[in-house]
Amino acid sequence: MPGGGFSRTGTAESASSSPPYKLGDFCIDEYRPMKVIVIGAGFSGILAGIRFPQKIPNVEIVIYEKAAGVGGTWYNNNYPTHFPHPDVRPQKDWSEFYASGPEIRAHLEEVVEKYKLMRYIRLQHEIVHAQYDEPTGKWHVRVRRPNPETGALEEIEDTADVLFSAIGVLSRWKWPDIEGLKDFKGDLRHTANFESFPKTWQEVAESEGWKDKRVGVVGVGSSAIQMIAAIQPKVQKLVTYVRGKTWLALSFGQDTVARLLGREPGEFGNYRFTPEEIERFKNEPEFFWNFRNTLEFEFISSYAYTLRGTELGQKFKNDSLENMKKKLAKKPWIADHLIPDFPVSCRRITPGPGFLEALCEDNVDFVPTEIKRVTEKGIETVDGQYNDLDVIICATGYDTSYQLPFKIIGRNGVDINDKWSPHPVTYLSVAVDGFPNMFMALGPNSTIASGMLLPIMEQQVMYAVEVTAKLQRDRYKSIEVKPEAVRDFDQYIEAYFPKTVFTENCRSWYKVGKEDGRVVGLWPGSTLHAVKSLMHPRWEDYNFEHLDPVENRLYWLGDGQTHSEKTLTGDLAWYLHAPFLDIPPVPKDEVDEA
Repeated sequence: MPGGGFSRTGTAESASSSPPYKLGDFCIDEYRPMKVIVIGAGFSGILAGIRFPQKIPNVEIVIYEKAAGVGGTWYNNNYPTHFPHPDVRPQKDWSEFYASGPEIRAHLEEVVEKYKLMRYIRLQHEIVHAQYDEPTGKWHVRVRRPNPETGALEEIEDTADVLFSAIGVLSRWKWPDIEGLKDFKGDLRHTANFESFPKTWQEVAESEGWKDKRVGVVGVGSSAIQMIAAIQPKVQKLVTYVRGKTWLALSFGQDTVARLLGREPGEFGNYRFTPEEIERFKNEPEFFWNFRNTLEFEFISSYAYTLRGTELGQKFKNDSLENMKKKLAKKPWIADHLIPDFPVSCRRITPGPGFLEALCEDNVDFVPTEIKRVTEKGIETVDGQYNDLDVIICATGYDTSYQLPFKIIGRNGVDINDKWSPHPVTYLSVAVDGFPNMFMALGPNSTIASGMLLPIMEQQVMYAVEVTAKLQRDRYKSIEVKPEAVRDFDQYIEAYFPKTVFTENCRSWYKVGKEDGRVVGLWPGSTLHAVKSLMHPRWEDYNFEHLDPVENRLYWLGDGQTHSEKTLTGDLAWYLHAPFLDIPPVPKDEVDEA
């Protein structure tokens, strides 16, 4: 072009020397088949079973669950909690503010039935090995299951384009390391493997005749706190073995719940909804959504108490201290062994309605001394004291080291357990370099200590869905996070947590049960911060491999048409409808206040 200072000579020569480009023999939206394997049928696995088929065309999904039923943590664990959030089926008829474990499990089973998820779920199928095959870009998994005809254990193999881990952090329970534990001749149980469904802990105690039994509970975590409150009135004698200290917070949102329900404020405990209130939730949408929205607003706004030196944190500590001393007034000496020096939320807190009151009852012994050994008939502590027991319940938590009980092998034969030693590293808690096409929900650094967890879980699932859609739409063989992106998130984690109470000197599962060290359990920020971080994948943080042996990066454009045009099927004017059609609001006229 004369005077333009621009020459096309090089481009023309380059184009002429390349082999002729051949269009793809597919339409731009003629989506290739995709296979997704999901590990686990708890909350995240159930969400994955809903969202992948909803959002990904031409997808096959299989959810492998090692247990005999769905629910994950709540399949065997009975502890109650508050779940106001799930968008896939808003529950409007919870019986209590802190719903029981069996009620939560029943809710999840209803969701599975409503969305017909059992067609995807394989119960009693335990993944024992997973390995990425680089030439094909596929994940190969081995699954242990009982033979459908003989019941004998066997292994089968399966392959997928995408591997989605929905294992969760609270899924691998463990017995405490106590001498002689397995020698106990009575009833030995663990709260994380408490097979009682559909009964609650109280109902188990009643049905199994614990009113004449001496029961020992080992631990002071969330499960122990809620177990003790539940069974204390149902047993002859209860001995609680408590080594650590913990904060018992005021019940979350107690004044707000009372106000929203039109009740008088008072001792909260656990609000049991009346039949009239449940009917209002079910039949008055405005009442229900105001209740839900107000409570979630209050939960979310509590983030500041996780930061060092905040007024909210100090107020929370003062209120909790006053509450604990008040409720332990009958046995004030317990406060010296139970109330911590570290800030509230350094370790997981629970409102634990009824726990402190239970400790003060006449049929309860509080033992703060270390256990020496378990005998055939009871427990001996290091000071020589001994208690005969009929039942021992270990409420000693889970393995939160993120060292998985099976191998996941990525590129170059790397085992993820080796990759995650001495501590796990991820990208935004959902991906790991060297492990293409693999994503996670509730992986390392993904849970929260304040706010709501379910919105994060939902966004983690949707993140994996979006990446899978890109794999399919843009015809990639693999998507893999860059090592430098993992490194940068690691730097962010190390810089964030020193400003929080989580790095104070307290033993917590957030730090793999240690008093200090790396925080591996929590997201480095608030609930809303986590959700915002995952809403829009940063593709520049990933490496891509093309599926087709074609150099042209726009090969995914196909043959120049859509499938509907090619087959003259479907709606050819879809651009006239939502969500494509997005009519902007007309600005209002400005009002001259002068």
